[in-house]
Amino acid sequence: MKSILVNENEAGQRLDKLLGKYLNLAGKGFLYKMMRKKNITLNGRKCDGSEKLAVGDEIRLFLAEETIEKFSEVKIQKVRKMKLDIVYEDPHILLINKPSGMLSQKAKETDESLVEYLIDYLLDEGAVTRQELAGFRPSVCNRLDRNTSGLVAAGRSLAGLQMLSGILKDRSLHKYYLCAVDGQVREGRTIEGFLVKDPKTNQVTVSARRMPDSAAICTRYEPVSRENGYTLLKVELITGRTHQIRAHLASIGHPIVGDYKYGREPVNAEAKKKFQVRSQMLHSWQMVFPALPEPFSYLSGKSFTAPVPEPFRRMFQNLPEK
Repeated sequence: MKSILVNENEAGQRLDKLLGKYLNLAGKGFLYKMMRKKNITLNGRKCDGSEKLAVGDEIRLFLAEETIEKFSEVKIQKVRKMKLDIVYEDPHILLINKPSGMLSQKAKETDESLVEYLIDYLLDEGAVTRQELAGFRPSVCNRLDRNTSGLVAAGRSLAGLQMLSGILKDRSLHKYYLCAVDGQVREGRTIEGFLVKDPKTNQVTVSARRMPDSAAICTRYEPVSRENGYTLLKVELITGRTHQIRAHLASIGHPIVGDYKYGREPVNAEAKKKFQVRSQMLHSWQMVFPALPEPFSYLSGKSFTAPVPEPFRRMFQNLPEK
């Protein structure tokens, strides 16, 4: 017999849905048959799978250990050890400073990404067990391009994941980026346009007019420093689309330095030679949380920043710290 005590990350869902996660190789017909025969019970009583689970509920599996093992497979990808730069962590959320060159989420099955490194970190810390990963997996909530560095928000608990997803969706979580662009930008502006993505090339174009299948975009920026023919911009994403900052700034004649998709090759070559810039100079620098209800009121108005990478320090003397 195996006993499963429902925790906070598993509560609120139907019993049959949770059973499908723990016995993920078993068909639904098998699960319903076991419940009809009382080989699976909920709080010592017969169940049909439609019950909504609460914290502390006990699910008992009166099945042979071999049967449970046969129908259970918790996939945990083995990855190389990676020390994460954790800016903030509590029982519900983590804010991680992702380095340039790391995937936020895997693109193909064999990839290693921040998600896999996060799971590995939590297992090593004892913050989660292999069995608990069957019912809920911590994950990142926002994505950065592989060569964009900076803050990525991750849900460590189901409640944390839902809260972060909510404030990202309604755009009440304010996200600020730092980027180095070609040319002299003298004043701040809010710019708008329409973005079209080409899924074949994973490249976007920006136009002033609405186009078929286009999405409206809005980007706000202000200059922080001007040195060596470059401008350091603080950028706020009003909307959040694929490659928005990179393509939007390039469309107004100020491409990001080191951007080999939307930038200028001579500019990139010069920056590589003078300042060892090898990838796009775009950094997810700061997150400011909105007013939040319980149990997340402790985060209300809090601001978190990710340290500025070295290439920025080589290019600019005046850098914002907070």
